[in-house]
Amino acid sequence: MSDALHHSGSLFMVVAPSGAGKSTLVNALLAQEPSIKLSISYTTRQPRPGEEHGREYYFTTVKDFLARRESGEFLESAEVHGNYYGTSRLLIAEQMRAGTDVLLEIDWQGAQQVRKQFPQAVGIFILPPSIAALEERLKKRGQDAENVILRRVLAAGSEIAHAPEFEYVIINQ
Repeated sequence: MSDALHHSGSLFMVVAPSGAGKSTLVNALLAQEPSIKLSISYTTRQPRPGEEHGREYYFTTVKDFLARRESGEFLESAEVHGNYYGTSRLLIAEQMRAGTDVLLEIDWQGAQQVRKQFPQAVGIFILPPSIAALEERLKKRGQDAENVILRRVLAAGSEIAHAPEFEYVIINQ
């Protein structure tokens, strides 16, 4: 029997293509519901301006990340747009055992992995109003080169195809 059935906190997964407004919505929710805790993922990507290790992400090297993944430390992990991301199994289990509701901000591949271990996790998929709006949002962020934006927009189509797998689908106008 899975350890997932012996906790009192709930697990929520928020999934969206890059630029759909996932982080904005998650931050608004956390501001309104301080009892919900956002899981901090590990990543191999470089910090963006203003990001701090241990606040937005645990920034690490590819070598360290792969070692952690190989040892089974991650509840879920994925390579997204050339960078690795992963969620610590231990940190999630500790928070949930303490009765804390935990929010995972992950991609659809990670959500599939989480479901295998936590079938009761609640999935929320955020959609952009259109692909054109998504592309415009990515450009307005000013964080990525044009070729990276194009790659993210192209990937969004296959990501959006997974929206029906989630309990809730929200169009972020």
